[in-house]
Amino acid sequence: MKKRMKYICCLLLAASLTAGLLAGCGNDNAGTEEKNQDQQEEKGVGEEGDTQDAVRLNPDKPISITIWHYYNGAQQVAFDELVNEFNESVGKEKGIFVKGYSQGNVNDLEDTVMASLNEEVGAQEMPNIFSAYADAAYTVDSRGKLADISAYMTKEELDEYVDSYIEEGRIGEGNTLRIFPTAKSSEIFMMNKTDWDKFAEATDAALEDLATLEGVTETAQKYYEWTDSLTPDVPEDGKAFYGRDSVANLFVIGSKQLGKEIFQVENGRMSVMADKDIMKKIWDNFYVPFVKGYFTAYGKFRSDDVKIGEILAFTGSSTASMYFPDEVEQEDEVYPIDYVVLPAPSFAEGEDYIVQQGAGMVVTEGTKEEEYASVLFLKWFTESENNIRFSCASGYLPVKKEANSLAAVDKVVEEQSLEIPDKTYDVLDSLFGTLEKATPYTTKAFERGTEARKILEYNLADKAAEDRKAVQELIAQGQTLEEACATYVSEESFTNWYDDFVTALQNTANKAE
Repeated sequence: MKKRMKYICCLLLAASLTAGLLAGCGNDNAGTEEKNQDQQEEKGVGEEGDTQDAVRLNPDKPISITIWHYYNGAQQVAFDELVNEFNESVGKEKGIFVKGYSQGNVNDLEDTVMASLNEEVGAQEMPNIFSAYADAAYTVDSRGKLADISAYMTKEELDEYVDSYIEEGRIGEGNTLRIFPTAKSSEIFMMNKTDWDKFAEATDAALEDLATLEGVTETAQKYYEWTDSLTPDVPEDGKAFYGRDSVANLFVIGSKQLGKEIFQVENGRMSVMADKDIMKKIWDNFYVPFVKGYFTAYGKFRSDDVKIGEILAFTGSSTASMYFPDEVEQEDEVYPIDYVVLPAPSFAEGEDYIVQQGAGMVVTEGTKEEEYASVLFLKWFTESENNIRFSCASGYLPVKKEANSLAAVDKVVEEQSLEIPDKTYDVLDSLFGTLEKATPYTTKAFERGTEARKILEYNLADKAAEDRKAVQELIAQGQTLEEACATYVSEESFTNWYDDFVTALQNTANKAE
């Protein structure tokens, strides 16, 4: 049953995030390495663990733990409330006092961390814990500054978390755990249902067509042609139907769905595996419809474009649901809209993989007491009830297996008398259903991973935006859409782009050697 409620701290804001995750590679020593890893995890910090036995905290002399994060607004309020609750309960009992500090946005946080890592003049001292995506964590770990989290957890404890979330964090030497999963997200498809209903009534468009990327492309063409027909005296003024927040995710998950990873990672080194046939499918279902005006991107996020009526639908982070507008604001009118949440469309012939993203938290090297206290807080924060409370305020997915169901969310909402926005609830409902049949995926962390991901994000998207402007200029000069687009969507144009794209990625890989 849908919970039509609003959580006091979560009406305003949820951050869109992009990240990088898993794809392991085997070797001849894999069996031995796995055995050693299992032995280490069995030891952990359980009742039988030597590490726990060696750590003695004093409640009369609490140890201070500092956390840097990028939460703001409602997310920060929710996080701070949980921190305060920990300090007044487990923290007081054990002798731990946690203090969290927002460093701004994700980029601000990463800049602050790197300044500390490089010991720049005026830089703050490195905190005990900070939020990090896999690529940033890899950079810090390569400098020997991250603690081995698995040394403080038993195998039974690790098994409570979603397997792929734990695998994402195994970036340390010997595949040790360096990133603690605290909150995750994926991608969803959200649409202005009010204007969709008008379009669907006038055409043969159906929601079922939006299950695949190919179907979205075909539907977007129909929408462009239908809106163009509404003004017969103005040629080629059709409107775009769709956009996407992360183009990098399209390359990563699209390649995986079609059978090949775009990056193959081994020992922190990346090999470019950009299959030409797969890249052509991405070209045909992103670049071509973008140049033709079926897709577009105006604002910083596609939810902004929905708000001003430039598109009807987008693929974006599940945390973006709270940004989806309640009305469309145009120069001559403002009107309310309803919404629909659907699974993120995938390639028609692809396997069931979905994007896994969202920063985790890392523990920096310190005393055994500091590391133990840091991990203890993260364990508490990710207990199912606490993590679900944070999910209600942020739109993130909880990280433990038992918490990843609508029944678990309903139970906590009822017991805690929480309020959760309809959009957030519907997104969680959709994602939990998708996760029952699809496997979360992202790339494994590697050296210069951030640089490589920027190529995925901007290389084709920037070209599409630039070429769309050129096409519009040709249309203004009297050419038809097909005439104006012919050169840009040709096989030669694709081949030229593909060669440049692969070269750019390969140059990044070579810098890491």
